[in-house]
Amino acid sequence: MSDTTHDGAVATSSPPSVDDGLSPAALAAKHGLSVSGARPGLVEYVRQLWGRRHFILAFSQAKLTAQYSQAKLGQLWQVVTPLLNAMVYFLIFGLILEADRGMSREVYVPFLVTGVFVFTFTQSSVMAGVRAISGNLGLVRALHFPRASLPISFALQQLQQLLFSMIVLIAIAVAFGSYPALSWLLMIPALVLQFLFNAGLAMIVARMGAKTPDLAQLMPFIMRTWMYASGVMFSIPVMLADQPAWIADLLQYNPAALHMDLIRFALIDGYGAANLPPHVWIATLAWSVLVGLGGFVYFWKAEERYGRG
Repeated sequence: MSDTTHDGAVATSSPPSVDDGLSPAALAAKHGLSVSGARPGLVEYVRQLWGRRHFILAFSQAKLTAQYSQAKLGQLWQVVTPLLNAMVYFLIFGLILEADRGMSREVYVPFLVTGVFVFTFTQSSVMAGVRAISGNLGLVRALHFPRASLPISFALQQLQQLLFSMIVLIAIAVAFGSYPALSWLLMIPALVLQFLFNAGLAMIVARMGAKTPDLAQLMPFIMRTWMYASGVMFSIPVMLADQPAWIADLLQYNPAALHMDLIRFALIDGYGAANLPPHVWIATLAWSVLVGLGGFVYFWKAEERYGRG
């Protein structure tokens, strides 16, 4: 078809396109286009995350190395810091407040150190996770990768730090009369469950911290309250013997207390099954799966919003 313009030139017009009348979304779908930075499906997201496993490990190791790079003692602070905390708690709670009631000194000292080390693993994972997105915006905006890599790598960093601390913990346990036994192997599944729980919790607070950076300022108070309610420095059933039973049950079944109890049971000879709540392994597994998988899905649902705004 052609038309004549006012100066005598002939102009041609193209026939209507088959794409005319389609909405932008329909047009993009027809030609196989997708939104840049759109959230992938959950299965695809897991596949992408597995493909970045080497990055997650390398990133966690780099963060661990850089953490104490300016200190003269270097990586020794990974062990010294929680050990100093344990010494302070022993002075205040063990000697002054006598929170070791019902336990001998041979049991209470490794009991306390185990509690401090194991709870620090969770505490540090949460504190690092809450800044995983907001503290790495340059990386998030510059590169395309599954954002869950960041909180998971921070939880992995804290696991590596705990494993360094376990050397000192084992030495303290042996020094106070707890010698290697088959029960020590129970620490492996206990730590796996705690890592799953910590990674899920880190992803939950990472999403919350990405939207509300002020959460990082509030989190130390939340973690301190959680620590005092989890029996880090004392036995919950013994300390609350004169209180309603449901209070002790509630505190014993909180995940931080469960993780500490499992490691204590595995490591300390004088800390037997009578000190554990019923069905402790089932309760710990339930918490780890619920928070681990639930935290992953919760984080994934906001994948396309990280680093924007």
